[in-house]
Amino acid sequence: MAAGAEPASSYPRRRGAPPWAAGQPRSVRRAGLPGRAGLPGRAGRAGLPAARRGLAIGIDVGGTKVAAGVVDGSGRLLAQARRSTPGSDAREVEAVIVDLVAELGRGHRIRSIGIGAAGWMDLSNGTVLFSPHLAWRNEPLRSNLEELLRRRVTVVNDADAAAWAEWRFGAGRGEPRLVCVTLGTGIGGAMILDGRVERGRHGVAGEFGHQVIVPGGHRCECGNRGCWEQYASGNALGREARELAAANSPVAQSLRAAVGGDVQAITGALVTRLALDGDPACQELVEEVGQWLGLGLANLAAALDPGTFVIGGGLSEAGGLLLGPARRAFARNLTGRGFRPAAAIEAAALGPSAGLIGAADLSRSLPRGR
Repeated sequence: MAAGAEPASSYPRRRGAPPWAAGQPRSVRRAGLPGRAGLPGRAGRAGLPAARRGLAIGIDVGGTKVAAGVVDGSGRLLAQARRSTPGSDAREVEAVIVDLVAELGRGHRIRSIGIGAAGWMDLSNGTVLFSPHLAWRNEPLRSNLEELLRRRVTVVNDADAAAWAEWRFGAGRGEPRLVCVTLGTGIGGAMILDGRVERGRHGVAGEFGHQVIVPGGHRCECGNRGCWEQYASGNALGREARELAAANSPVAQSLRAAVGGDVQAITGALVTRLALDGDPACQELVEEVGQWLGLGLANLAAALDPGTFVIGGGLSEAGGLLLGPARRAFARNLTGRGFRPAAAIEAAALGPSAGLIGAADLSRSLPRGR
């Protein structure tokens, strides 16, 4: 807990409210994802209506960390904080969120709170149906947090939030058919079509990481084998590096040295850092992940035909080491290559903060009352 932060337990479930919430309405609108009801498109960006101004807290709940920030109406991040994600206890995750809201709420007049959560969503009531990397199964996340915080909370898919941020403020500005792919613990995905988040008929579109790309391949947390995220995510990069180091390969000596011989301590983030520092073995590992990324993007292009792919998440920090091989593999595997326009593949502009920025911006888009 950061210095000066009050513990989550200081806010009882049913009595009172956090001090920063004084004067805020308690009405709660039980609504789906704003984009499905026609969020304002790009024409309204220059002069945001009052409902789109003001400060919001955005929280991005991932498999390894919970990142939060105070975001203004222009997408600027004014303050931020983060915690490690509790591994297997849904209540502990909620306590971490409350703790972050309490910390960031001091000194800011907060208008709304948005949560970007990894998993399949029932957006009509803010329930996380299933999360492969978190302890959420039919979890009524929105109602639980509203009870704890005594504030309206907007819950969206974390990849949708990141895509919305990139479309509003980042690399996807001006693109009417945008597909965002986030590479982290797994692979998240989202689509922005003509100024709205497209969630599909049942609200669970965009789970691109769980397309089966290698039948009978690596087991995935979702229960299937051979999912794309088992080959093109940060977790996949770490797994491949650990296998290389465990084999005591001479090309992996720098990897072993970086963790003092503790092979299990090797992570995708470490491999990315060593690759950027020029380690040949780590660069080769990143390149292989990039090739898998390009293959999966070619599959998505055949189905969705976007104008631009925006690639975000922690693994995207590898930059050209990842995207160069991805672009080449994409061009090599694209259906109809040479006889059709090809989508651009761009690095996300907002970095790891995209999810929380998008969650904050989406939270401001809902009307304050029912």
